[in-house]
Amino acid sequence: MKKTLLIMVLVSLIACSSSPASQKPLANDGINGLYARSIEQVLRLQPDEIDLATAALIISEQWSDMVNGRRYLSELDEMAYEIRERLEEKKIVATFKAVEVINDYLFEELRFQSVKKADKAEDLFLHCVMDNKRGYCLSLSVLYLSIGERLGLPLYGVVVPGHFFVRYDDGRIRFNIETTGGGGYNTDEHYINKFKVPEDSEDTIYMKNLNKLQTLGCFFNNLGNVYSEIGDIDTAQLALERAVEINPSLAETRTNLGNIYLRKDRIEDAIYEYRSAIGINPNDSKTHNNLGNAYTKKQWYGEAIAEYTYSLRMDANFIDCYMNLASVYSKRKMYSEAIEELKQALSIEPRNADLYCQLGDVYYQKDDYELAVTQYKNALKYNRGLAEAYLGLAGSYGKQGLEKEEIKAYKKAISIKPDMTVAIAYLGNAYFTQKKYDKAIEQYKKALSLGGGDVWIYYNLAAAYSNEEDYEQAVPVYEKALAIDSGNGDAHYQLSYAYYKLKKYEPALKHIGAARQLGVEVDEELLKAITDKLE
Repeated sequence: MKKTLLIMVLVSLIACSSSPASQKPLANDGINGLYARSIEQVLRLQPDEIDLATAALIISEQWSDMVNGRRYLSELDEMAYEIRERLEEKKIVATFKAVEVINDYLFEELRFQSVKKADKAEDLFLHCVMDNKRGYCLSLSVLYLSIGERLGLPLYGVVVPGHFFVRYDDGRIRFNIETTGGGGYNTDEHYINKFKVPEDSEDTIYMKNLNKLQTLGCFFNNLGNVYSEIGDIDTAQLALERAVEINPSLAETRTNLGNIYLRKDRIEDAIYEYRSAIGINPNDSKTHNNLGNAYTKKQWYGEAIAEYTYSLRMDANFIDCYMNLASVYSKRKMYSEAIEELKQALSIEPRNADLYCQLGDVYYQKDDYELAVTQYKNALKYNRGLAEAYLGLAGSYGKQGLEKEEIKAYKKAISIKPDMTVAIAYLGNAYFTQKKYDKAIEQYKKALSLGGGDVWIYYNLAAAYSNEEDYEQAVPVYEKALAIDSGNGDAHYQLSYAYYKLKKYEPALKHIGAARQLGVEVDEELLKAITDKLE
């Protein structure tokens, strides 16, 4: 019996000795970062105590409840053990010579590869990179760095504007590793020139060896963008604020945080972040454009024009910037300048329907409705599903008295975008003009049910009820209009008449008095009729 037990124990020990768990511990064994269970715990650690993979997988678990981060950590350990075994077979110690073995294992044998375009959220997360064997510059680099720290290699993340790569640097030998290129090597000059690293970058984070916390800060930047794209603005803000706190001299992070602030109408905060980003990287055309957008929201049109112009000086093919600049020129009634900018953009993208549509808008604002129609039709030539072009076309037809064409165009816009409240309400106006008040009422009510709460829709709906002599329906709608804008003298006056027709003379007198105080010329006979009834 004892002999049998001894044999079993020996078999068990042999089995254990052949498993990775019984091998010499990996280089990251025992560091505090391995035991972190939340990002807050990770951020309290010293950079050298962070385990990058553990931190990345905690973020994966927050992204998806289906992720078991510990399983992926075990897989990473297995990969590191495999690479270390190959190094030992080749009698290679963990120096720069190990990089070739890692590259062969990851990119040739396991076939990890770079995605052509970083437009899918999952390509950021480490668990997805491991599952799908694909990623982009940052996510592939996080995988590479995670293996490197398990092998004890002096690998560092390096960031440049719009890109991230890995660097080997043991103090004597230093070279760059491009994870999107199968681990190929590129010089510093290659990255500086290709990614337009600011010339005065000594005080920035660019081209420096990053510690693990700084690399995690870059990850937070991309994480913020992922959450922004899915509409979770609050989580995006938290991630980007962390990114800025960790890497205050990374221009892209400040720009991205500025974008979130702008979406939340925190315009002053957005301007601060954009200006900070430009102070770090003065030649980022997108940040100048975004700063122009913030100035536009503040109605600082002169400053906005200066930023858009500077942006185009750096990137003459920046179509959105041409459109933004044209929009500001239009706001200042500088229509010729707006037209010139849009025509310049069309010389770059002659089939861009949005450009033709905006050009139509400018001609419409300029009261040149025939040319507006031409441009809207040009837009529809390249995009038959552009509801905004049909909307502009309808308005232009209406200004020319072409009522049938106007209504047809509005209906087309609504068929493409059934929740386009402005088109629905304007269709109501077209019916109102034709004195088809029942149809106008139908459209106004539909627009309001979809959330179109503009005061003029309430006012026109009430007017349509009044023209139908349905004063019971008109009164509460006028009251809603005045709840939004108590200074609408016409609404007070029309409400006064509606109350008079309902024989409610006290509120009738109240509202006709308010209308007069607001400068509306009132019918003295109506006023006398109301006062007579109250005597």
